[in-house]
Amino acid sequence: MENIRKGDEVIVLTGRDKKRRGVVLARVDANYVLVEGVNVVKKHTKPNPMSNNPGGIVDKTMPIHVSNVALFNPATGKADRVGVKEVDGRNVRIYRSNGEVVGAKAKGA
Repeated sequence: MENIRKGDEVIVLTGRDKKRRGVVLARVDANYVLVEGVNVVKKHTKPNPMSNNPGGIVDKTMPIHVSNVALFNPATGKADRVGVKEVDGRNVRIYRSNGEVVGAKAKGA
């Protein structure tokens, strides 16, 4: 089971974007994820009239290794590790610090 999935809110642990939070846009492969607003680089593109591309300098989100991000726990406001537990015959992800199910709605909200 993957610890970090598309749509999860994560926090960056290392690198130039340390302490930044963002939502996982996609998993590139088993080891890399695209995080919204993190690891954005400038890319110089050539004009291509066939695809109606004017060219120039564009911002591009580059993948970041999953070891450099951690799931953000809204209850504690910090990064958290992920565990797996069986609930009602299904394996679900839980936060290691408080045992809550990942993605479960808060009570009263």
